[in-house]
Amino acid sequence: MALTPEYYGLRRLRAAQGYDRSKPTYPTPNDMPFEMAEVDGEQIRIARHPNQGKPKVMLLTPLPQSILAYAPIWPILSERFELFAYDLPGFGRSTGGAQYMTFAAQGKFLKKVVDQFGLENIHIVAPDIGMPSALFYTGSFDNTVESLIIGDGPAIVPSTNASIIRKLGFSKFWALIIGNVGSGALIKAGYQIGYTRYVPNEEETADYKASYRGRMKTVLEWFRLYPESLASVDPLLEKIDTPTLLFWGEQDQVLPVDNGERLAKRMPNSRLHVLPGAGHFSYQDASQDFAQLIIDWIASGTSTQSK
Repeated sequence: MALTPEYYGLRRLRAAQGYDRSKPTYPTPNDMPFEMAEVDGEQIRIARHPNQGKPKVMLLTPLPQSILAYAPIWPILSERFELFAYDLPGFGRSTGGAQYMTFAAQGKFLKKVVDQFGLENIHIVAPDIGMPSALFYTGSFDNTVESLIIGDGPAIVPSTNASIIRKLGFSKFWALIIGNVGSGALIKAGYQIGYTRYVPNEEETADYKASYRGRMKTVLEWFRLYPESLASVDPLLEKIDTPTLLFWGEQDQVLPVDNGERLAKRMPNSRLHVLPGAGHFSYQDASQDFAQLIIDWIASGTSTQSK
């Protein structure tokens, strides 16, 4: 963090807001019904909430977290929607190696999940690394996706990258250093650069550490292949006419909000909502507003009308 200039501004912002990392936002996570399922030879952690006749919502993993990151909003969404969440292969508690560390590979795997579980007419919620997975899928395959609710992730060339992305994706020195540290260092660094308000609890932190223990070098392949992956998604942007709600944390210091602004101009059926004061992990920093954003977007019929 001493060599990450964005950290200092976030530290000042957190201090001004009285941020106290010793007081978790939720003492324990809300219950999520985790189970393992085999998809294309990989063991994938999923969570499901059946709610017959209600709109279907799929949630994809962010990094360096897991689908447990949705615990704050799971009870809120489960009242109104049928839910399906999964840890992307190679991330969270799902198995998977270096072959999944591109946007294209994750988009193709998403198709396999959709097909295997018969997930038709879904709204896909995909922050961070889930975002380009969802874009590649919708831009490359015939689908029945009702809408995309995506943000705080990479997709556009040129991408405006903060220094942490440049270290991980474009510096062999930093890749070597980070590849040889434990998952705890990854999680701690993510907390320092990603949050402005939210404080994870011990169970969340333990789950995230377990998710990436012994996998740092594999995860770094995602960053090493970052330029190649961006090039696979960028040409799809104008072709995607799926109604898209872009969300972005106003204080995102990993992928600044101008990425979202430029995406909104490129994607013909999209609009951008900026979450005031939220950081890169906006889906947790502004969890209640984020949940309401999803509810309002789906309930308004915007996605259906736009199509």
